[in-house]
Amino acid sequence: MPEKGRKKASASSEGISFEDAVEKLDSIVEEMESDDLPLDKMLMRYEEGAKLVKLCEEKLKAAETRITQLEENLEGELATRSVTFREEED
Repeated sequence: MPEKGRKKASASSEGISFEDAVEKLDSIVEEMESDDLPLDKMLMRYEEGAKLVKLCEEKLKAAETRITQLEENLEGELATRSVTFREEED
């Protein structure tokens, strides 16, 4: 029976928004940083966090793929070009 709960959790995490996934990751990190979490629960949170990180990466990649900038070329035709994001340097 616990396996069904796990399947539901992973299926529901696929429908979660990027913002909700990041918020959940933040709460998992806070929980893991506390000294109150037993090892078995910490491992469960780590697994959950790893799945959320993967989900966030996939959502970011999909968003990057979808973001395009329309520009007019010399002949007056509309063309698209991909926009890539780079991390800011400190």
